[in-house]
Amino acid sequence: MGRVTARRRVLRIREGVPSQRPDTLAAEEPMEIRVAGRPLTVTMRTPGHDFDLAVGFLVSEGVVRVSEDVAGIRYCAGATADGSNTFNVVDVALAPGVAPPDPSLERNFYTTSSCGLCGKASLDAVRTTTTWPLGEDSLRIDLETLTTLPDRLRAAQRVFDSTGGLHAAGLFTADGQLTCLREDVGRHNAVDKVIGDALRADRLPLQDSVLMVSGRASFELVQKAVMAGIPALVAVSAPSSLAVDLAADSGLTLIGFLRGTSMNIYTGAERVQPNLVPAGTGN
Repeated sequence: MGRVTARRRVLRIREGVPSQRPDTLAAEEPMEIRVAGRPLTVTMRTPGHDFDLAVGFLVSEGVVRVSEDVAGIRYCAGATADGSNTFNVVDVALAPGVAPPDPSLERNFYTTSSCGLCGKASLDAVRTTTTWPLGEDSLRIDLETLTTLPDRLRAAQRVFDSTGGLHAAGLFTADGQLTCLREDVGRHNAVDKVIGDALRADRLPLQDSVLMVSGRASFELVQKAVMAGIPALVAVSAPSSLAVDLAADSGLTLIGFLRGTSMNIYTGAERVQPNLVPAGTGN
């Protein structure tokens, strides 16, 4: 399999003094996801947890919902001169009776590591219906616990320490315990890897979990959380307007700018304890 880091020489300037030295970078390679042998999409990702990434993507798109929907996952031989495996093509076999992906999900272009929506046939394909509607969960999280999540996420980012170039997604319990962390050059890939790990371990829906991401909260990340039954999404940076709209429509708690003891709660404030919403007002 590919490595999560790579070494490249760099000309380093410090206080005007140049020097040549090797530098450690986050690896980025393309991965093609196939379903029953048919190409579905290509994403730029950091190698590692590729099977989780593939099935997590399929959860996010509404193709699979439980582990029994997946009959098998395998690497396909890469197109190298000697016929060796590049580990950059993953084929997912669906269980009998599981419908294949809708043709509208097929990408016309590469999915970049920064934006998983690039090349979708239509925006309507993103607004899929979740198997586990939010609002039926019992998740409540203490305000003080929320403030500890960024440091706990950062402390678990082992590859980030050597490269400084990876996003992270982590699942936390209501009392702030980290249960799963994945790193990737793409924030959407990191989330798919977390969700895929949960599906393969028969832990969906994640109704007792908080998803924390190291960057901004985009529309797609909200959609992924909703599709996995995650009731709360927390980000250290800003959400987009469409992310807030989808969170409100779906009953998701969306928190942004979580830094120190400060945060913005955009939707679903009722899950945060103590209840700080003034009586007679909404979120």
